[in-house]
Amino acid sequence: MNIALIAHDAKKELMVQFCIAYCGILSRHNLCATGSTGKMVAEATGLEITRFLSGSQGGDQQIAARIALNEIDMLIFLRDPLKPKPHEPNDMQILRLCDVHNIPVATNIATGEVLIHGLERGDLDWRNIVRS
Repeated sequence: MNIALIAHDAKKELMVQFCIAYCGILSRHNLCATGSTGKMVAEATGLEITRFLSGSQGGDQQIAARIALNEIDMLIFLRDPLKPKPHEPNDMQILRLCDVHNIPVATNIATGEVLIHGLERGDLDWRNIVRS
């Protein structure tokens, strides 16, 4: 599975902790992330992560393009709902693309854990059929 990781600044440390906790599961999949999120997670976990630009420089749009091409199977996007972001319309576009292409997406730690456990159980194996 191809898993994308994005985290707003206030949620980056939470993303790192999430990836440390589920490193065993994540290590069996292809990971990509926006720049600083990917760097922090890779340094903390040793996971191999394809890193794009930082979100504010277009990394989120690079991931959005991969979603539109059906190259992403799951998105974990830890958002900070309390602080408005100058590039928030990009966030909505990513979520819309996930809806259009039936990409499972988590926007907080609770749904992230549900998706990661489903991934481990094989609940998301249908993505292999959709992608091929």
